[in-house]
Amino acid sequence: MPFDAAISGEIWNAKYRFQDGCGGDASIEQTWARIADAAASAEGARLRSYWRDRFMDALSDFKFLPAGRIIAGAGTGRAVTLFNCFVMGTIPDSLNGIFEHLREAALTMQQGGGVGMDFSTIRPAGAPVRGVGAQASGPLSFMDAWDAMCRTVMSAGQRRGAMMACLRIDHPDIETFIDAKRDPARLRNFNVSALVSDAFMAALAADQDWPLQFDGVVYRSVKARELWAKLMRATYDVAEPGVIFVDRVNSANNLAYCETLSATNPCGEQPLPPYGACLLGSINLSRLVDRAFETKAALNEDRLADLTRTAVRFLDNIIDISRYPLPEQEAEAKAKRRIGLGVTGLADALIFCGARYGADDGIALTRSWLRIIRDTAYRASAELAAEKGPFPLYDRAMLERPMLASLGLDVRALIEANGLRNGCLTTIAPTGTISLLAGNTSSGIEPVFAFNYRRKRRQPDNSYAEETVEDYAYAHWRRHMGEAPLPEHSFVSAQTLTPRAHLEMQAAAQEFIDSSISKTINCPENFAFEEFADVYRRAYDLGCKGCTTYRPNVVTGSILSVSPSTPTPAEAIAKEPILAVRPPTLLGKTYKIKWPESEHALYVTINDIEEDGRRRPFEIFINSKNMEHYAWTLALTRMISAVFRRGGDVAFVAEELKAVFDPRGGAWLGGRYVPSLLAAIGDVIQQHLDADAVAPAAADAPAVRVPKPRACPKCGAAALIRAEGCDKCLECGYSKCS
Repeated sequence: MPFDAAISGEIWNAKYRFQDGCGGDASIEQTWARIADAAASAEGARLRSYWRDRFMDALSDFKFLPAGRIIAGAGTGRAVTLFNCFVMGTIPDSLNGIFEHLREAALTMQQGGGVGMDFSTIRPAGAPVRGVGAQASGPLSFMDAWDAMCRTVMSAGQRRGAMMACLRIDHPDIETFIDAKRDPARLRNFNVSALVSDAFMAALAADQDWPLQFDGVVYRSVKARELWAKLMRATYDVAEPGVIFVDRVNSANNLAYCETLSATNPCGEQPLPPYGACLLGSINLSRLVDRAFETKAALNEDRLADLTRTAVRFLDNIIDISRYPLPEQEAEAKAKRRIGLGVTGLADALIFCGARYGADDGIALTRSWLRIIRDTAYRASAELAAEKGPFPLYDRAMLERPMLASLGLDVRALIEANGLRNGCLTTIAPTGTISLLAGNTSSGIEPVFAFNYRRKRRQPDNSYAEETVEDYAYAHWRRHMGEAPLPEHSFVSAQTLTPRAHLEMQAAAQEFIDSSISKTINCPENFAFEEFADVYRRAYDLGCKGCTTYRPNVVTGSILSVSPSTPTPAEAIAKEPILAVRPPTLLGKTYKIKWPESEHALYVTINDIEEDGRRRPFEIFINSKNMEHYAWTLALTRMISAVFRRGGDVAFVAEELKAVFDPRGGAWLGGRYVPSLLAAIGDVIQQHLDADAVAPAAADAPAVRVPKPRACPKCGAAALIRAEGCDKCLECGYSKCS
């Protein structure tokens, strides 16, 4: 199979290979052929074969990477959407309306879409509810309802849904919203962002008071500087909320004449109107560099332009062949024909060209490449408009919008003559798993996270074999340059870059992107709070549409650690916990569950292992005289034990079990309703974890809480990193957003 890395083949087989029991994709080439056929089916019969070949050429060698929903779903006949990004309709301030929108979000996630919502339209906690003599519970309580729904709904049969919750900076509940994710058990299925207005930034600069209001009523005022400090402190401590500069988003929007934006998709790169939808695709810049590592290394700009033209047509066709979870989403998508064309492999392409990410030479190349994509995409869309017609809501007022005003006169003339086929064209989205598919090239516009790291693969006999996963550019260097020292100037990673370098790259890219950018600005744990807060002020001053940072903390844990013993910073090797070997004797506890529907009790035994003076769970057994439960309890204990042995934060095991409900009904245990027997087992695991957290195994064990490596919710490995505003696992390829 033509994969550059073993992990690429595994990702393809697990996430993107179509298998239906009657054949399906036998190779990655058949996957590309399936997708090319599907995209070309939107063409007229005379041109269908021609464009099928063009699409196939773009997809081959991973030069153009459609987003995961397209790769997994196009041409399969499955009832899934090919769109990654949705923003739900405006939530009304009524109980019936709120829960109708909850239903719509569930239907959208079920088909594979990530969703964003603006909860600012819900009255604050304590506000009167006229007619029933009650007080409102506020938007946070309804976010909890969305969060519970998301734990239950499996997105497109592969993953839990991803969501974004937004709240305006002037909403009376903004302070509660800012601190919500300090609770490590709350809103775990949400990313959260504060919608920060230009007026607030002006009040902040002038050290003025800031009114918190809803529906024209001012509830109270706070100092803008104090509210900003609260927001920054929460983000510093627990990595959220992110910040969206909502007025800038709207003022720069191509479609401001016909829509207002107040929310984004889960990873923030796609601000959308109510019921807005956008599909995604990325040009892999790392595949377009000629003479890599040589003095005259350069990205082939003619190939880049040609690939951009093909990609615009490809994505425009997907709008017509995709399913839509809701009719309102289909109407919105086809009225404006948004597409989100972006890039991946930027950092590796810079390395190939000998340029440094975040430095002047790297920024100059980034600007040059993105300008080509922008200008070519708008030209291609204008040519498509001449052939197929402009999008239905096109208006010449678009020509006065900031992005179109910055285009060259020749492109503007073409648009003036033909209109545009697509209302918005460019975005930079998370590309976690599709970048792994493409040989582990660098993701989106992020720097390389780690140039190589070790991961374990389970073998057919349940043993483990270790393998090295290498960054695409690093692997290319080693194949062609052997053990020659890495060039220090270009081989930089997320661990060696300053937050300023991250920010400079985001700001440079934003100039050429008409939507927004999903990017994480990684900050060291010892980064001073004052400097951290300045990152957000500088993001605003540089023209960014939003800002997301990640700093290791006690709630979300530490980013995967890198080895301190590597020869150069650029060769940082990410560590992974070693699978523990079972000692002959373990300490544990046995818990009894008497389920009303079962004649015999269940006995749950959890055994602990001691590490660094503290205990953590190592294995679980479930026993009962009731043989009805034997098969599933045996399977459950083996799976949970495998997760326990990997280490890291395993609290998600309890949370997942506690979210399971039995359609036949639950039971009352200890004065509390438990929705299923599995939920009762989850309660036992939670009880055991809580006891371990407060009871050191040794008398002299430290009582302080330290950050733990982040555990993947899919495979359990402590290998979850934060990049592009999204979580992805370096072990199994899980991604929350892509």
